[in-house]
Amino acid sequence: MAKKRKPLPSLDWLTPRVKASRAISLASFFGLAALLTVWNLVFADLHGARTWVVVSIQLIPLLLVAPGMIAGSPRAHAWLCFIVNLYFIQGVLAAIDPARMIYGVLEAAISMTLFVAALLYTRWSYQYERKAMGEA
Repeated sequence: MAKKRKPLPSLDWLTPRVKASRAISLASFFGLAALLTVWNLVFADLHGARTWVVVSIQLIPLLLVAPGMIAGSPRAHAWLCFIVNLYFIQGVLAAIDPARMIYGVLEAAISMTLFVAALLYTRWSYQYERKAMGEA
């Protein structure tokens, strides 16, 4: 016996949520990239390591999904949900160190915000597309 699907929300309900979650995810995405860059260029004690190498390694995962994020691809937002967990873990580990506590808390908070916003954008944009194509 086929399971009856839950009806999709209306387009009027979905439209502001898709826009808001996209705006929050983009702001968090660029905020996280800026935090990583500024911290490593200005505040981090890299013990003689080349700064540009450390910044590059930390930004590569974000750069992989950047074109899709900028284009508004729900699939890129979904992949970002996996990638951003690395930054959350790094932030929690940095928050344990008293010298990097503020950086760690900021990184964990921004990455958690990014995760939630990207997840909601993915869900709501797919629901929007299905509803716009006429699915009940």
